[in-house]
Amino acid sequence: MPRRLAWFFAKAAVLTAPMLAASAVAVAGAALAGRLILPGHGITPAHGYASLTSGTDWRAAAGAVLYLMLIALLSLGVAAAVRDSAAAIGLVLGVLYLFPLAAAVVSNPPLARHLQQIGPLPAGLDAQATTGLSNLPLTPWQGLGVTALWALGALILGAVVLRLRDA
Repeated sequence: MPRRLAWFFAKAAVLTAPMLAASAVAVAGAALAGRLILPGHGITPAHGYASLTSGTDWRAAAGAVLYLMLIALLSLGVAAAVRDSAAAIGLVLGVLYLFPLAAAVVSNPPLARHLQQIGPLPAGLDAQATTGLSNLPLTPWQGLGVTALWALGALILGAVVLRLRDA
């Protein structure tokens, strides 16, 4: 297949639009549900739920949408590299959860913080934070940048393996 890479990157581009739309609907639905349910249980925006009344809340909502899209692109890259859906799911979940689990069991606080900074899951969750921003391992946009680097790396790996395999 001579246009294998063009097909792969077109697939990534086509995946992006519906993921952004689905993520936006999911985040808006979650924000609406939180706005309707949580105040009745005594939980206010001061507790950290996004009420979408401030710039921080809007940034967190946008970060959540972008994070979900980046995880979809990371998954596409891994799936292209391994060519097995079950293995791809296992590898993506392993990559996502390896860093927070390792950070939890490491007894060295600077190393644990570094593991939280380089992992795609904890870094991406920093992008969704609305409270305690000064205590995060990364700023919200840095966290999103780390997740974007993981997605880019997975896409490059998938493209390279796709190009070399079965050529």
